[in-house]
Amino acid sequence: MTAVRAGEGVPRRVYLDHAATAPLRSEVRAAVEAWLAQAEGAGNPASLHWAGRAAREALERGRAQVAALFAPAGGGGAGGGGGDVEVVFTSGGTEANHLALRGLAPLLPASRASVAVAAVEHSSVLAAARALAREGVRVETVPVDAAGLPDLDALRAALGRGAGLVSVAAGNNETGNAMPVAQVAVLCRSAGALFHADAVQAAGWVEVGLGGDAAAGPDALTVSAHKLGGLPGTGALALRRGLRLRALLDGGDQERGARAGTPALAGIVAFGEAARLAAAERAEAAPRVTALRRRLEEGVRARVPGTTVHGHPERRLPHIANFGFEGAEGDMILLNLDLDGVAASAGSACVAGRTEPSHVLLAMGLSPEQARGAVRMSLGRATHGGDVDRVLEVLPDIVARVRAAGT
Repeated sequence: MTAVRAGEGVPRRVYLDHAATAPLRSEVRAAVEAWLAQAEGAGNPASLHWAGRAAREALERGRAQVAALFAPAGGGGAGGGGGDVEVVFTSGGTEANHLALRGLAPLLPASRASVAVAAVEHSSVLAAARALAREGVRVETVPVDAAGLPDLDALRAALGRGAGLVSVAAGNNETGNAMPVAQVAVLCRSAGALFHADAVQAAGWVEVGLGGDAAAGPDALTVSAHKLGGLPGTGALALRRGLRLRALLDGGDQERGARAGTPALAGIVAFGEAARLAAAERAEAAPRVTALRRRLEEGVRARVPGTTVHGHPERRLPHIANFGFEGAEGDMILLNLDLDGVAASAGSACVAGRTEPSHVLLAMGLSPEQARGAVRMSLGRATHGGDVDRVLEVLPDIVARVRAAGT
């Protein structure tokens, strides 16, 4: 079958960029519309009248639904107003990552005042670490091995030198690596250090709980609504209850003083429903999408010579595959995939358009040329076998043409 080209009609669309943003779920849209119809968009949660009470109820319901994603595996309950998880709503994952690092670091004891971050963290975590460094905080970068997993001996050494706050993602946004969260948590706990994990990609796919008396987990977790099928512009930092942090935004006492500003209620209603659905569907969705991703990876390797799958072969999130194609520019492959109706990316959407190669792949030891050849395909709950078949149909010819054009 000949691929449909631009100008010859509209190709069947295949969306494989869920790691950038997941489509708004119909159930989430319905929940927001129902709330808007009931509340008519009125009411500030800080107000004491009937409209304010209704808004506050919606806010706390969303908070409890998001907290339920991160209840300690062996601990007590979840919720913004009780249990072991406290949720602070933010404008997204980037703000939540900054709030975690720049909010926790200033309150570290003098004996443990340095910060350690993995070299493959999301750009927002690295930017927060650089901001701390400009303020005089000592920041160490923990290297990773060739598969992209953090060097635990190097982390142990950083903790021995006084690191009091460690940030290692639960899942890498480019390679899809599932990081050794429990091992990092044990190292941090034994050293008396705090542990933050960016769980934006992992949330809803794998179980990630905050640390408690009966569970080894992070002290703080970042999550973003639009990765779960919610609305962009809403995120959260989930904290082990009682953990103090310094607010980045001042002006009001919203979010119990942790983040000033009137809450984005429509986004929070959507966030809560998306979190509820993700938690309810995780046991079924994760193995099904894992099987689809493996079929995609095996099919691409079998059909396209010179293919590398970046990342650890086993420690993986269900939905992210990162390919390298020897002798082919990733951007040119992506442009041709788009002409055939397939949406994918070169890596993190937060740095799209930059000419620099991926810092994640460079940290894993790839050359700049190899890193520029990367193509990330990320699946979602609506992805099906026909989507994988479509990629396997069009990709071999695309890579062959791109390679030929580059010689």
